[in-house]
Amino acid sequence: MARAVSILGAGLVGSLLAVILRKRGYSVKIYERRPDMRKVSGYAGRSINLAVSVRGWNALEMAGIKQDIEPIAIAMCGRSLHMPDGSSAYQQYGKNNEAIYSVSRGELNRKLMDVAEQNGVEIFFDHRCTGVNVTNNEITFDVMGAEKKVQADLLFGADGAFSALRNSYSYADRVDTQQFYLAHGYKELTIPAAANGAFLIEKEALHIWPRHNYMLIALPNIDGSFTCTLFFPFEGAPSFASLQTREEITAFFESTFPDALALTPSMVDDFMQNPTSSLITTRIFPWHFGDRNALIGDAAHAIVPFYGQGMNAGFEDCTVLSSLMDEYGEDWHKILSEYEQKRKPNGDAVGELALMNFVEMRDKVADPNFLERKKIEKDLGKLFPNEFISVYEMVSFSHTPYDTVMKCIAAQDILLGKVMGSGDFDKLISTESFRNELNIWIKEYYASVQQLDFGTTTNK
Repeated sequence: MARAVSILGAGLVGSLLAVILRKRGYSVKIYERRPDMRKVSGYAGRSINLAVSVRGWNALEMAGIKQDIEPIAIAMCGRSLHMPDGSSAYQQYGKNNEAIYSVSRGELNRKLMDVAEQNGVEIFFDHRCTGVNVTNNEITFDVMGAEKKVQADLLFGADGAFSALRNSYSYADRVDTQQFYLAHGYKELTIPAAANGAFLIEKEALHIWPRHNYMLIALPNIDGSFTCTLFFPFEGAPSFASLQTREEITAFFESTFPDALALTPSMVDDFMQNPTSSLITTRIFPWHFGDRNALIGDAAHAIVPFYGQGMNAGFEDCTVLSSLMDEYGEDWHKILSEYEQKRKPNGDAVGELALMNFVEMRDKVADPNFLERKKIEKDLGKLFPNEFISVYEMVSFSHTPYDTVMKCIAAQDILLGKVMGSGDFDKLISTESFRNELNIWIKEYYASVQQLDFGTTTNK
């Protein structure tokens, strides 16, 4: 008989996990600390738009709601870079028109909760977990000021970076926990739609204004607007701390993001009124306790948003867990143990990849050498489709384990160093001698990585 499941958190991962488990016949209850976002006027929660990629679509398809999300998703086939001098450049993400998809976090969360309830999941709102007895699965809640205790059978903590279950783990013996914040925070801004509802800038692109130590990004919404996020230092000059008056803020945007400011009449007001949020990375080990409870999604591996993989990684946790249930049935000792073994290295790796991509997005994307490298990566992928796939494509357009991606980075650095150190690639590739040498380098690269686990990626 299937066990009764309790899930902390009705966010994206918790709601998806509930759907998957309910469809397998489990009785599922979700406990959410917030009110029902579907019933609170103007409630959005965190609203940085999500970038859904292959891993996320795979999980949504498993849950049977991919077709519900596709109409509210906008393809972004590349980065549109807005330089300080007013010029712009475009970097295509994939070599075959692959795209990541902008979708509203709130809209996706609402649909996932709807589907969960339609499948028989019970969701209890305004239940703030204040602690979990990890050994016996007794959960304590604050429900509108009153204490409530619930005895769980099988418990999952899907309650985010500040997970109550994760916090309860931290008090247990031999549990390693880490958390660290970036010196940067973020603030949401908005580029509105035109009067006729049209997009004021390219619709099918992720827009970036890279400024070395900070950046502004913009992702499209189906109503013609763009959700913008300013990633900016907390301290220093310039920083959130240094920009205090309307005059200071206006002068900063006029000198640093004049083209964005021209599109956004409310940008200064948004900056002054909208909250400033922090960016945290967390790690913990172990991820589970016996066959009783486990962490999943951000509760296990909160990451910064610069690779657009936070939700995708959490959704992939769910698909891996589901595949282990296929393999081991009701043996939850085995399921949770192997889930931790498979996903912990990948949780750590995607956190590192996200931090690395922050530097790429705010700084390197404006570097001519970096742009040339990206172009050569696309060319190599077309010339050697069975041997070479770029790091970005492995992360966003395949199911290659994140840990495997990390192990490929050094080998790709060596390969691209040789290619770029040879001279003008576009001219050299037409010569037989260079093509012969390139074939040798590609074989050396492929030999160095072919023993790795590439999952179901397209280059295997």
